[in-house]
Amino acid sequence: MAMHSRGRRPRRRARTGAALGCLGVLGAVLSGCAGLSAATGSPPATSLAPTPPKQPPPQLTPAQVDAAVGRIDGLVADAMRRTGVPGIAVGVVHRGEVVYAKGFGVREVGRSAKVGTGTVFQLASVSKPLSSTVVAGVVGRRTVGWDDPVVRHDPGFALKDPYVSAHVTVADLFSHRSGLPDHAGDLLEDLGYQRDYILQHLRLEPLSPFRASYAYTNYGFTEAGEAVADAARTDWPRLAADTLFAPLGMNHSSYRRADYDKAADKASAHVRVDGRWKPSTTENADSQAPAGGASSTVDDLTKWMRLQLDNGAFGGKRLIDPAALDETRVPHAVSMAPLAPAGEPGLYGLGWNVGYDDGGALRLNHSGAFDLGAATEVTLLPGERLGIVVLTNGQPIGVPESVSAAFLDIARHGRQTVDWAAFYKKLVEAAAYTGASPTNYSQPPADAAPAKAATAYTGTYGNPYFGPVTVTADSAGRLSMTLGPQKMMFPLTHYTGDTFSYRTRGENAAGLSGVTFHLDSGRATSVTVEHLNANGLGTFRR
Repeated sequence: MAMHSRGRRPRRRARTGAALGCLGVLGAVLSGCAGLSAATGSPPATSLAPTPPKQPPPQLTPAQVDAAVGRIDGLVADAMRRTGVPGIAVGVVHRGEVVYAKGFGVREVGRSAKVGTGTVFQLASVSKPLSSTVVAGVVGRRTVGWDDPVVRHDPGFALKDPYVSAHVTVADLFSHRSGLPDHAGDLLEDLGYQRDYILQHLRLEPLSPFRASYAYTNYGFTEAGEAVADAARTDWPRLAADTLFAPLGMNHSSYRRADYDKAADKASAHVRVDGRWKPSTTENADSQAPAGGASSTVDDLTKWMRLQLDNGAFGGKRLIDPAALDETRVPHAVSMAPLAPAGEPGLYGLGWNVGYDDGGALRLNHSGAFDLGAATEVTLLPGERLGIVVLTNGQPIGVPESVSAAFLDIARHGRQTVDWAAFYKKLVEAAAYTGASPTNYSQPPADAAPAKAATAYTGTYGNPYFGPVTVTADSAGRLSMTLGPQKMMFPLTHYTGDTFSYRTRGENAAGLSGVTFHLDSGRATSVTVEHLNANGLGTFRR
């Protein structure tokens, strides 16, 4: 989460993709929540020197951290008791050592295989800080720069405004400040379109002011990662393997869905249906791999956290340039305005939510969320050389965030100052995107106007963004619409007049949504699909 998540779209209700998420709003809240930092101290002295101020000295003793580590088993047991989430894995790193690594529960409901520290989980948007580490490695080799225009490495890339197309940088896209709308392109993925099509069609998306606004965008992030891979003359999964996974011995980490699918020890995705967890299947995130396609284990991720907390060094060897890594850790965008005059803003770096405690100590975190069955979180306190990662195999309900927050709160205060499980449950519920229509299509009005004959609506309608939609009728006059390259068929149910409903599908599914035909002389000339129209691109014409 951030509970920034792949596939989670903070619209209509204030909410990322973790990308759950991907959740943009929740991630910003997370980076400003009191109690997530483990240390307080005196603010750093003001200086005119060209080097940044040092972090405040560590405030946590090994005994404090050890005491908090001793409480993790109980925190996880409590989270599982409250939520029933099937499986959890937790890892903690402190001062260069893995001080805790453990799995809980089962890899899949109905099966006996247990979660361990070597169990592979889908990471969702925890992929993003991994990706910014990869790019920092490439930046350190001078293959690219954070401020390189993306078109320097991918000349075919374009957005709606030619100026933005020419000037948008890797850092702009990694910090979600390009002006692209929230989760642009994700609905194309739901319809079965692949990466190249989606990236090419971002040029049709309306733009907010360049570098003056924040909107969490998986495919903007992906474009930057792919451009860096192009500059390195490879593909993204291979770049990540060569730059990060192989040098660290992260042998069970990958940006390829096929590697997760074939893993013998993997955590299945789960969703809650009528209060019970059942196995699910997430969508293949290969098309947005840099933003949400990674899978990994606690054993592997604790190696990455050690690299991060030792400023790019691992095993006594410098692997990532510290200056390139530092650039990921400074704010590049305001992700959320303060909720009150004395409140903290949400800040976003390059693949990280960035926050500070009262003494100026840095806090980095990111959540991941797949609505179809995965939730993850990582938090680092670089000044303390302390980090925690929590992986779960259930859809996002705040479990990984609450375990992390409680652990850090206990380390600092010796106890939980907040009921973090209850806090994050409410926060996720308040921030969760449903995309739900304001119209209850399950209850047509009592005085519903009749529909026209089916022939008034049937035919093919074009759309430059979503491609064509074809409306057909069966022998009984029941309508269906077909969308996307895989010819996904959606039955239409009459609501009133020329408006019908259909049940949405995919990571962004939002229940029933509307389909309204616009007629001229008794025949439809266009149709608007409500769920696809958030950015004004959902009208199809003939």
